[in-house]
Amino acid sequence: QVQLVESGGNLVHPGGSLRLSCVASGSIFSINAMGWYRQAPGKERELVASITSGGSTNYADSVKGRFTISRGYAKNTVYLRMINLKPEDTAVYYCNAHIATSPFGYGMDYWGKGTPVTVSS
Repeated sequence: QVQLVESGGNLVHPGGSLRLSCVASGSIFSINAMGWYRQAPGKERELVASITSGGSTNYADSVKGRFTISRGYAKNTVYLRMINLKPEDTAVYYCNAHIATSPFGYGMDYWGKGTPVTVSS
């Protein structure tokens, strides 16, 4: 009953920018950390950036200084602002969120279906 829906992926030239969005909906009691992962063809899924409910952020070394993660005012939305994109940023980007659906228990991780980002000239 919880859904994460990403949007914003596109084809962009090297040096370009994009903003990805992810909205969580459904039977949500609370949302803890949210984050973005990516998976390039033939590679494992990797963490790109994450943000806690308190606003603490964490970035992969490869994107530091170029990507910025933030959460919306309603706290059920997470964004990834990407600038100075490189061909090696090409991947499917997945939204992840740790969500509790009731006041009991610790909650669990949920995933979106992904949005593709292609950086190519």
